Amino acid sequence: MRIRNLKTNRCTAVRRGVFRYRGYNPSPCRDAFCFARGRREILAPARDFFAMSPPLPLASAASGGAGDFDFFIGTWRVSHRRLRARLAGSQTWDEFAGTATAWKMLGGFGDIDDHVLEFPGGPYRAVSLRSYDAAQRQWSIWWLDSRHPGQLDPPVRGAFADGVGTFYADDVFEDRAIRVRFLWTGTASAAPHWEQAFSADDSKTWETNWEMDFARAT
Repeated sequence: MRIRNLKTNRCTAVRRGVFRYRGYNPSPCRDAFCFARGRREILAPARDFFAMSPPLPLASAASGGAGDFDFFIGTWRVSHRRLRARLAGSQTWDEFAGTATAWKMLGGFGDIDDHVLEFPGGPYRAVSLRSYDAAQRQWSIWWLDSRHPGQLDPPVRGAFADGVGTFYADDVFEDRAIRVRFLWTGTASAAPHWEQAFSADDSKTWETNWEMDFARAT
């Protein structure tokens, strides 16, 4: 067996083996080993991947807004109110229930929440992913809808000020360039509120098209 080094474009003759990485051994790992010059060495890609590195720092109060979404960690019952037709002058809303479970990741510099939406046309799942940039003191938020698993929406970006989280993105809706706005309010209460709005006139006017009201389940 020969392995090509992508950096040098040179091949190295190897044979396969089993190794155990010291300090991490839930099960044997398989990888290629090199026996050049009579020494058994893990090839560079595997060695780099498994190399020990200092743990990343955890987010704390000194990390600025990394704890902005701590209020949301846990499980929630969700009341949805969604405009049936967007940017069409509609006044008809669909109301339905759902659940959401949120947990922290990225050492406290991000979080994710998994939604079950009991939509009238059929239930589906969705995920929002949030990542905090401490240097910019800004959040990026992505939304992934299970009905469109290959499509990740453009992230909205923003921050909290005076207890309100405001986040914006540029997007396209039905071949029209739009601005998207997320608002988080009531985050210090037992009933936080989220809403989404679209603008088709460069933020001059906004149409709210989706609202979520949360009640803690656990």
